[in-house]
Amino acid sequence: MLRTGIVSLSRPLGAARMVAPRFYSAVANKEYDVAVIGGGPGGYVAAIKAAQLGLNTVCIESRGKLGGTCLNVGCIPSKSLLNTTHMYHVAKNDFPKLGLKASDISYDLDALMKNKDKVVTGLTGGIEMLFKKNKVTYVKGKGRITAPSSLNVDLIDGGSEAIKAKHIIIATGSEPSPFPGLKVDQEKIIDSTGALALKTVPKKMVVIGGGVIGLELGSVWRRLGSEVTVVEFADAIGAGMDSAIAKSFQRSLTSQGIKFMTSTKVVGVDQSSGAQSVIVEPKAGGAQTKIEADVVLVSIGRRPYTDGLGLKEVGVALDDKGRVQVNDQFQTNVPGIYAIGDVIDGPMLAHKAEEEGVACVENIAGKHGHVNYEAIPSVVYTHPEVAQVGKTEEQLKAEGVAFRVGDFPFMANSRARANNDAVGNVKVLADAKTDRILGIHIIGPNAGELIAEAVLAVEYQASSEDVARTCHAHPTLSEALKEACMAAYDKPIHM
Repeated sequence: MLRTGIVSLSRPLGAARMVAPRFYSAVANKEYDVAVIGGGPGGYVAAIKAAQLGLNTVCIESRGKLGGTCLNVGCIPSKSLLNTTHMYHVAKNDFPKLGLKASDISYDLDALMKNKDKVVTGLTGGIEMLFKKNKVTYVKGKGRITAPSSLNVDLIDGGSEAIKAKHIIIATGSEPSPFPGLKVDQEKIIDSTGALALKTVPKKMVVIGGGVIGLELGSVWRRLGSEVTVVEFADAIGAGMDSAIAKSFQRSLTSQGIKFMTSTKVVGVDQSSGAQSVIVEPKAGGAQTKIEADVVLVSIGRRPYTDGLGLKEVGVALDDKGRVQVNDQFQTNVPGIYAIGDVIDGPMLAHKAEEEGVACVENIAGKHGHVNYEAIPSVVYTHPEVAQVGKTEEQLKAEGVAFRVGDFPFMANSRARANNDAVGNVKVLADAKTDRILGIHIIGPNAGELIAEAVLAVEYQASSEDVARTCHAHPTLSEALKEACMAAYDKPIHM
């Protein structure tokens, strides 16, 4: 049965009448079926789903705003800046090629940041309204587990509150991993949070780490005029990418002006002169050199956030990386306590956490929740975008799996050519015997959207011929995926 909420489903969300959210008081009802600690993508989705399944649910969030790192200082604000700065880059560099004339193209950094903040505020408020609609109790404070079915919450507004719940879900996410010996001040030495809020464009920026976050944020500031150098300890950027895609990706970013130093170790940062001198040396050993910078972005990954949750006191087991250990039902070793998202093993991705949140509460409700980890996509939102799902060529070789490769360049795709945006390709890996799709890797325009079809193919164990024989609209970028699948099982038409 549908329950009416404060947002009418008959009109766009942006046109809905905004009502200040009112929440069911945790004071009035302190006993719940489910208590979720953390209001990020995994936590708030788990809370909403639990309520939809008829479970009396409370969500506890210490930030005071829902959406977690992703919405507040991660995925969403970074995508706002990536989109805005890409439009600026296109207007400044590509308009003449397209026959478009514009003069005095510039940007207002303060306005860019205000637009980013407006997007974040609107979305956090939207989650609060979803809580109201689904009757999820929202408590602002830091939760600490005191027993398998009990929590204590230090409220943001002061005081504390005891809450009982039959099931407790840990969904506290992650935080930036610190670099030994470097203190982040969010001005000169910054992490991803600081990189989203710089007040001026640094003349020179050094990014420590060539992973997703560093490359995305490095791209933002490069487009606005920074000289960006990425220092990566590994031999290639984009850890976990198909190696051929990673090489193409680096070439593309290099053509945009980003400098790369791979197989390079950061020894430290000398700040004695007032500047930031990043000291580096070859990974294999050798002479040290210095890279001068105004700002240093530390982007070496993230680690589970479990401080102050009382896990040790109640006996919840962690692994050697500080992650909460769970079984395939997301249960910890302590009955009644579960964990999802970045605090457990697996890729630290918002959509992975969401799927786990839904599966976890379905299991609690007596259903059969499941997450297919072979069909979890990952995307880098630079330009071109990079997206992948399933196995890489290197993984299949290591596993001894015989496979065929289908490859199709966007240069041969009519829509990409018409858009003057044809850098990249689609790579399909299919089982040599069964033709089942084992992995799809895309670098190019709208890769993050195109990967959805690839995920569906992997989820339903489609063959490359299945996709190749499926009619795709013309002219669209999706035809490149169709042609790559044609190349995997037979021959493409347009190459």
